Amino acid sequence: MKDEFVKKVDAFVERHNLLEAHSTVIVGVSGGPDSLALFFYLLEKREEKKLQIVVAHVDHMFRGEESQEDLQFVKNLCENLNVICETIQIDVTQYQKQNQMSAQVAARECRYAFLERIMRKYNAQYVALGHHGDDQIETVLMRLVRGSTSKGYAGILAKRAFDKGFLIRPLLAVTKAEVLDYCKRKDVVPRIDPSNTKETYTRNRLRKHVLPHLKRENPNVHERFQAFSKFMQEDEAYLQELAFEKMNKVIKEKDTKRVVLSIPVFESMPIPLQRRGIQLILNYLYEYKIPSSLSSVHIDKVIEFFKRTHPSGMLQFPNGLEIVRTYEECKFRFREEKNAFAPHVLQVPGKVTLVNGDEFVVEISDCVPSMVNEMMFVAKHNEITSPLTVRPRENGDRMSIQGMNGTKKIKSIFIEAKVPKEKRADWPIVCDASGNIIWVPLLKRSAFAISQETVDKDTYIIIHYKSKESSRRIMK
Repeated sequence: MKDEFVKKVDAFVERHNLLEAHSTVIVGVSGGPDSLALFFYLLEKREEKKLQIVVAHVDHMFRGEESQEDLQFVKNLCENLNVICETIQIDVTQYQKQNQMSAQVAARECRYAFLERIMRKYNAQYVALGHHGDDQIETVLMRLVRGSTSKGYAGILAKRAFDKGFLIRPLLAVTKAEVLDYCKRKDVVPRIDPSNTKETYTRNRLRKHVLPHLKRENPNVHERFQAFSKFMQEDEAYLQELAFEKMNKVIKEKDTKRVVLSIPVFESMPIPLQRRGIQLILNYLYEYKIPSSLSSVHIDKVIEFFKRTHPSGMLQFPNGLEIVRTYEECKFRFREEKNAFAPHVLQVPGKVTLVNGDEFVVEISDCVPSMVNEMMFVAKHNEITSPLTVRPRENGDRMSIQGMNGTKKIKSIFIEAKVPKEKRADWPIVCDASGNIIWVPLLKRSAFAISQETVDKDTYIIIHYKSKESSRRIMK
């Protein structure tokens, strides 16, 4: 007669399509009861499904000799059972310090990197881990208490993509008590990690004080949480697809370091899609390595940031990600050290190219073009002292404006034209030899500029501006 534990896990494996026959499976074995139960379950299935099983063990070096004994225990067990065993010792504490992260996150990163390496070594289709039904309850509760993303609230996935195969968790169908009973029937004595009882960890406090109450209400509460996880995953997959489709209309520009979106178009989306749209941007920019300090709180901050009446501002996110709002546009970008370009001398006639590819060409002519557009400045030659200078703006810059009395601050010109703050530092300004600002390309011409109505027989200086940055061309 088939063991009740095995029957439950078999049904779960079948329902979620977790394990194909003739596969190679890397099974993570710590030496504790959960991973040992998984290991012995897979050994029971080895002949039936024609599986190749490879054990992988990581000594995180947290507990000195004790953790070395865990490693030796796993090696001896595999030798007795004639199973391939791959082990490694990693100084996770050192890795934690180098990368400034929590011990748990550091351990997870090191462990998963090793599993991925072993998976490739054996060309395996699966990595199997021993998370069980009680772990699912604890994980969902932890994320609800701490805050997470919609995807995070679904808890532990039974199956997900991992490297070129899948990471599977067949034991989500059973409880911790069932795991322990199965180990007893297999006559195996697990290693016990004392940190699993320390109440300094949220998970352990939930395990000790909350889980017993839930189990008294419903002994099969793990099945309800597993069903909740499945519903959340299915709903999330559908909403993610809708969000992806909508965000294609919201995003104006993107590359590996930045994403620019239209705030009005974004706010026309339903709130559930807005949240997932922000998550898609974060996934893209962080390359799915989302910092552990990032949560649903950050996504809510972005949405509230867009609702503010103030037209500009900035949010700082982990790892140097900045969310910069300028009027109806928002840019997600990683912080960079940017310096304004050095001043360039522009001979008359002559040509100069800025570091960003923008180009200025000056010519002298007796004729004025019939159409003088925003990319062109025309003045009487004898009224402009040369050579000219193309430079970035400076504090206190002012200029006379064509058709107006007095002068105006360059800062005010930028604000009125809604030039994003991050573009102002390297916006080119053209000055004559006396230091007078004669032109802010695309925005304002000085009183030196002529209009079509004042053209007569004379010699003119004509400056042509060619911008490599298409976003500048929308400014008027």
